[in-house]
Amino acid sequence: MSLRLGLDLGGTNIKVALVDADRLAEGDGWLVATDTVPTKADLGPEAVTSRMIEIASGYPQAATIGVGVPGVFDKKTGAIELFPNLPGPWKGFPLLAKMTAGLGRSSALINDARAFTLAEGTVGAGRGAHTLVCVTLGTGIGGGVMIEGRVHLGGLGTAGEIAHQIVVPDGPLCGCGNRGCAEPIAKAEAVAARAGKRSIEEVYAAVRAGDEMAVEAVEYAARYLGISLANAVALLAPDRIVIGGGIVQAGDIVIEPIQRALREHLTLVPPASVEVVAASLGPNAGAIGAALA
Repeated sequence: MSLRLGLDLGGTNIKVALVDADRLAEGDGWLVATDTVPTKADLGPEAVTSRMIEIASGYPQAATIGVGVPGVFDKKTGAIELFPNLPGPWKGFPLLAKMTAGLGRSSALINDARAFTLAEGTVGAGRGAHTLVCVTLGTGIGGGVMIEGRVHLGGLGTAGEIAHQIVVPDGPLCGCGNRGCAEPIAKAEAVAARAGKRSIEEVYAAVRAGDEMAVEAVEYAARYLGISLANAVALLAPDRIVIGGGIVQAGDIVIEPIQRALREHLTLVPPASVEVVAASLGPNAGAIGAALA
């Protein structure tokens, strides 16, 4: 067995996946173990890092450890540059160096949305696509691109930020510091606020019940996410788009408005040539992708 451990660092929980890389081609038996552990993010970077080292130390059989992180890091040093949705003084924090020193094993960092893309493109809903675009919807909106089986990171290591395209000039402030990105318009908190609900789950329940305010909020978010995806199609010509995140459990209530908004803006390719599907690996996708990284 070639065992690889993946940790998906989130603001609430750290997801864990142990993967047998030798069995990936077989299509089953490759996911050896999973777990979910509270992050306790309010304790700060040092405490969170110690927590991840403690978790990983419980899997001594893993030859490598990958960590999916919710933001941007220096690809050469592994120091954190931007964690917009995780509290504490993370900027400049040497996460990779501390993980490697604390574990004494080979470690790697990958953006959590790129980890999601790697997992879905390798063993999930994007498997077999020539060019794949992935979007994960939740507290923020992550994205990733996979071309011929490899995650495309670009020269700076940051390619794939689908939701950080500016779709409304001088629009709402985004966590990245820019204005008018798709993320502050289409993320879960924004949709819930526009619908007058306390959570995204309440929004989708209201949509099922025919609540016009909730329906309009979902359609509004889908419109701008669809524009972002149409831009991605114009640039990358993917044959498949995978949409993930906890809220896709709502099914067609989420997927159908995004599909419709995307197809309204496709002019360079036939709308039917771009397949839009829901992710298949569930909440462990990020940890699986981190293991594969």
